[in-house]
Amino acid sequence: MKRLTFMLIALCAFVGASAQGFRPTYQEKVVYEGEDVTFRQIDAHTWEGNGRMMANETLYIVEGEDRALLIDAGTNIKDLDKIVAGITSKPVTLVATHVHPDHTGASINYFKEIYINAADMVNVKEMMGDYKGEIKYLADGEVIDLGGRQIEVIFTPGHTPGSTTFIDREAHYGFSGDAFGSGNLLLTTNFSTLALTCQRMSEYMQKNNITKLYPGHYMGSNCETLKRVQDMLQMSRDVLAGKVEGRKNERGMLGLDHVLTMHGVNINYGAAQVK
Repeated sequence: MKRLTFMLIALCAFVGASAQGFRPTYQEKVVYEGEDVTFRQIDAHTWEGNGRMMANETLYIVEGEDRALLIDAGTNIKDLDKIVAGITSKPVTLVATHVHPDHTGASINYFKEIYINAADMVNVKEMMGDYKGEIKYLADGEVIDLGGRQIEVIFTPGHTPGSTTFIDREAHYGFSGDAFGSGNLLLTTNFSTLALTCQRMSEYMQKNNITKLYPGHYMGSNCETLKRVQDMLQMSRDVLAGKVEGRKNERGMLGLDHVLTMHGVNINYGAAQVK
């Protein structure tokens, strides 16, 4: 528990400091304002919520005719289940983009089960050790039918081994958590993994005309785009080829003591990630 608390503080300080360059510019209508979270409406059946503890950590409600998904649960949002029920009357299933504590914090205990990418089980004991519910697993490429609305599950490892993106093809957008960093990626796997993820997502976005990915720290104008994904692909390839190298960052968290800044994005990494 002590280590989890340390990780939470470290992530908060690191991501929060990075996010200072983004000024919130929300255009969406506020539908709920509480002590721990603000929810805004993206469209008729989609909402985004911003927590207050870790750089506007973001969760999303995606509603179909029969049921709804809650994508991530923030850090610690009191009565999150009741708040969500006040926005959608549909039965809610909790899924996670990854298991860092600003996405699967104490709030997950309001839900009896959570679906994650099994590759992130390596982080569950440390990051979700207090969860009392049942952990179930997502499958790459599976389609979650919400009733008149289908959400495709795409594994996008890099930030963590089990980072996952959820895509609404018909709406031409998705929800990528921290897979592409919200402008500041913490790379805990390696550049080879990130390059493969960016290549796959680039091809997928072009094939399906996906125009944007709502990130894990949404500020109103920092959605991930095809260009962002392609820029990160090139950055990864250049690092692997030895063409570029990030500057030292002695204050880097999680052992990520280098940061590469190009194309308006940071990739934070350590020596072990250059492979």
